[in-house]
Formats: sequence, C-alpha cells, structure tokens
Amino acid sequence: MFSKDQNNSAKDAHDVLQKTKGSANVVIGNGVKIIGQILDADTVQIDGTADVTMTTDNLMIGVNGDLKGDLTSHHVEVWGKLDGNIKVTGTLTIQEEGIVSGKLEYENLQVKLGGQITGDVHVSKKTSVKKNSKPIVDNIGVDGYDNDPDPND
Repeated sequence: MFSKDQNNSAKDAHDVLQKTKGSANVVIGNGVKIIGQILDADTVQIDGTADVTMTTDNLMIGVNGDLKGDLTSHHVEVWGKLDGNIKVTGTLTIQEEGIVSGKLEYENLQVKLGGQITGDVHVSKKTSVKKNSKPIVDNIGVDGYDNDPDPND
C-alpha cells in the first residue's frame, strides 16, 4: 500500500516540525526552583519558580510559572506571574490569568481580558523606520516650473 519513498516523505514532514538539534531551549518544569542566569537561549519555558537574569528570544511562562529577575527577550507570553526589570523588543502577551509587574519596557503589548499589568511601564521606540540621510528639497516654483539651476536633476 505504501512504498518506501512515501514512508520517508511522511517521516521528513514530521522532522520539519521537530526542533533542530543543538537548538538552545530551556524548560523549568512544574515544582522546580532555579536561581541564576540563563543566557542566549532561543526559547525558555517556565512552569516552576525562577529567580534569574535571562536573555532569550522567546519566553513562555506557564499557568504555574513564577519568574522574578532581570529579563531581556524578543517575545514573551505570560500565563502565570512575571516580576522584575523586563525588556521586550517584540511583543509581550499577557494571557487571561497572567500577571506582570515591575519595571517594564516593551515594543508591542497584548493583554487578554483578565490579564494584569502594574508597575513602571514604558513603550520603547520602534527602530524599523529608516531616515533619509539627505533632505528632500522641493525646487518647484510658484509658476510650476523647476527653478533648480542644475539641469541634471
């Protein structure tokens, strides 16, 4: 019914969904307590209790998760509790039961109905817009003709 090639293609499709080998993922399980640093992680999931300094691309705090400390991340999703000095360079999402407090700087914010945010909260400036290095000058005169003496413009 299935040829060997079909089975391999199904296996390859499954492998695409798997994390790449060597990816920097950290999971702090429910009931686990950790104190320290997590640096340069791709994805961190906190379901236990953590008092850490952390740099990561993606952070997810589960319903039972409780994270305190200094945090820098691109995307953060909070189902549990987050408190500390927090800098989010992408989107901070606070789910229905999520509680975020402390000194917070974010670029984008999404708070679901029931989610809470308190503390010193600031929106960071988006840096994706490029500025022109040379000002644009309008040399069209009142008469509707180009009044620029340089004919090469």
